[in-house]
Amino acid sequence: MDVVGLTAERAAAMLRARECSAEELAQAYLDRIAAVDGEIHSYLHVDPERTLAAARAQDASGAGDLAGVPIAYKDLLSTRDVPTTAASRILEGFVPIEDADVVARGNEAGLVSLGKTNLDEFAMGSSTEHSAYGVTRNPWDVARVPGGSSGGSAAVVASGCAPWSLGTDTGGSIRQPAAFCGLVGLMPTYGSVSRFGVIAFACSLEQVGPMALTVRDAALLHQVIARDSDRDATCTGPREPIAVPEAGRLDGVTFGVPWSELEEGVESGIRARFDESVAVAQALGATIVDVELPYARHGLAAYYVIAPAEASANLSRFDGVRYGLRVDAGDVRAMYEATRDAGFGDEVKRRIMIGTYALSAGYHDAYYVQAQRVRTLIRRDFDAAFAGVDAILMPTAPTTAFPIGARLDDPLAMYANDVFTLPVNLAGIPALSLPNGLSDGLPSSLQIIGPAHSENLLFRLGAAFEAEFAFDPVPPAMRSAS
Repeated sequence: MDVVGLTAERAAAMLRARECSAEELAQAYLDRIAAVDGEIHSYLHVDPERTLAAARAQDASGAGDLAGVPIAYKDLLSTRDVPTTAASRILEGFVPIEDADVVARGNEAGLVSLGKTNLDEFAMGSSTEHSAYGVTRNPWDVARVPGGSSGGSAAVVASGCAPWSLGTDTGGSIRQPAAFCGLVGLMPTYGSVSRFGVIAFACSLEQVGPMALTVRDAALLHQVIARDSDRDATCTGPREPIAVPEAGRLDGVTFGVPWSELEEGVESGIRARFDESVAVAQALGATIVDVELPYARHGLAAYYVIAPAEASANLSRFDGVRYGLRVDAGDVRAMYEATRDAGFGDEVKRRIMIGTYALSAGYHDAYYVQAQRVRTLIRRDFDAAFAGVDAILMPTAPTTAFPIGARLDDPLAMYANDVFTLPVNLAGIPALSLPNGLSDGLPSSLQIIGPAHSENLLFRLGAAFEAEFAFDPVPPAMRSAS
């Protein structure tokens, strides 16, 4: 069975029509993983026996539209009796005793887990080069990064090693790898998806969301996970049921474009595809107006104070006492230091140090409080813009996927790749990324940003663009490898 380019929606239809069994479908994906993932390295953990047993259980008693469809989970999501490492040595061998809420939702829907995907350690990175267990490669060009931090979750779908996956987005970590790998990715409204069981990086910013081949697949998976939870006090669920969209026109829709933010730092191919996307919107009946987001340009600076500050608090729990790695030393303090020195990678250490500094006496007001004020101004910018437009259009990333190793020695250049995604997380609003063509043979993407709880609108708008773009999400090299 050829699973390359197989959408989750089509897989579900095949299962319902009994064109194949869940076990046969799972085996086809496991065969694909064995064939190509040695080069891509998108998975950190695969257990064929466990996967096939779950598939057989769905064949025996599965009920529901999606029962038996395989899925991959980012290794930041806790999975009962399955290793969960956050791609860090400090959690090597850690096995949770319960599932994250989103994993439990997947189980309730009958989804069959194929395994856990690679990421930047503790979701800190934009390239999946900061994993303690090796680099993930982009299926479009294995010499390039897949983006991050959910690079493994993007690469499994682009390479045909899963029909869809779940990632987490703290500053663009779903949308940017989706852009680099030619996929659809959603950053949901903050609080619409439970974070219970997600290994915490920056709690006020991160959300779990879908990565898929099509907008309809992303909507179907978001239906599964977007629910209220009494185990996450910040989660209220969606304000309306999530709908699967049909492609249509954009008559009556007004898009805002912050043209001034696109004047510098955007690759020529990315800008060309974006301008073409704006023309597509107009041809479909939409109105385009200029909007101002004056404080969005400060989002990068504000984010890299707030996120490290939260990380320094969240990661203090990894001390060698309760779980994970323990390096014995002469006393408790020495044990803490030795464990963290051996267990955390350089990028994690860098962010912990920055965050601790920003929260320390004498600097808290100057840095952390000031960054939170900027965050409020960014949110107000978006509120003001949405008073006159239905959604905002921007590129997802200013560049296409960059070569592996190109930015490892320049953290600021790495951070700058998230300049168009970070403001969305700071404002707590949803955004959808979808591919809008190629630039020098690599995927380019369009980002559609909406007000809080406008996921249904974003899916509808995304479906309209998707029908016009007619983008083939299967990398040529991956099709020839099938």
